[in-house]
Amino acid sequence: MQEIKSQGYSVFVGDVLEQLQTFLENHTTQYSKFFILVDENTHKHCLPQVLHDVHHLVDAEIIEIESGEVNKCIDVVSQVWMTLSDAEADRKALFVNLGGGVIGDMGGFIASTYKRGIDFLNIPTTLLSQVDASVGGKLGIDLNGLKNQIGVFNFPQGVFVHTTFLNSLPFSQIRSGWAEVLKHALIRDKQQWNNLKSADLHKVDWNKEIAWSVGIKNEIVLEDPREKGVRKLLNFGHTIGHAIETLSIEHIGLKDLLHGEAIGAGMIAELYLSNMLAGLSKAEMDEVVEALVKLYEPVALREEFFDSYVQLMGNDKKNEGGLINFTLLKSIGEGVINYTADKAQIIEALKYFNSVVKNA
Repeated sequence: MQEIKSQGYSVFVGDVLEQLQTFLENHTTQYSKFFILVDENTHKHCLPQVLHDVHHLVDAEIIEIESGEVNKCIDVVSQVWMTLSDAEADRKALFVNLGGGVIGDMGGFIASTYKRGIDFLNIPTTLLSQVDASVGGKLGIDLNGLKNQIGVFNFPQGVFVHTTFLNSLPFSQIRSGWAEVLKHALIRDKQQWNNLKSADLHKVDWNKEIAWSVGIKNEIVLEDPREKGVRKLLNFGHTIGHAIETLSIEHIGLKDLLHGEAIGAGMIAELYLSNMLAGLSKAEMDEVVEALVKLYEPVALREEFFDSYVQLMGNDKKNEGGLINFTLLKSIGEGVINYTADKAQIIEALKYFNSVVKNA
């Protein structure tokens, strides 16, 4: 087991349920009630092991919501608030989030706002949530289909990354989470990119790679907790990727994309902008694009939606002064922040994405 110390709490990676039991034993008099937020998947695949190994949670009240980004909304939040109120949860209750990114984002937001804030723990169960949402303190929900428009910064009492839970995931979920691992290498560590770019996802040492990936994000977050500067590096691939993801969810007739699939597409398009605007060499652009296309097998975007993608990018929280803000690559392992692109340049990048996908 590895421990990564973050902003007043630790992220434990490995076989961590014993560590979670120890944590609760050390705080046994601090909490009046325990609540565990799950979805139908973690209720079935993860909760039984938690209740078997963590005796302090045996009598916890289980709150189940439906899985999926579409449920990360104020209506579901309100329902959970009502459940907590009906159960007479007081300010000494402990809220445990057992699930992926939706559970972690929304559950943390629920805990942070109920009675002006109760303590919470995160047990991330997907690769994406383990390497991305496990540090940083960003909590929130979507608004009218726009990702993470309502939220707060707040921190859990601890994060327990039990890597065994990855065994319950389909390959598509592993591949989705892997996009964030690759992103961390691309913005900070060229040697790690070389190690990971052709990795067999069926043979990865998850304890090692998750701890490395969490460590990279943690270093950046500790340097810039409120995303005023260097933390924007973590947005590489996300300005375009979030727009692709949002439209895939909201528009009937488009294939729903997992977060990592959309971010993989976003990285390909933003690599083109990196070559155009930030000095990334064509050779390095081609190298990364080839690896991403091979791994994610993306499909071309419909050109009639290009204007919609740009409009969605215009709603991104990181924009300033009406300009669409990007994090790009100067070289592999060296991300750069605060580059802007106009509509024509963005559409050119989307057309480039389609060209490499169609020719793959």
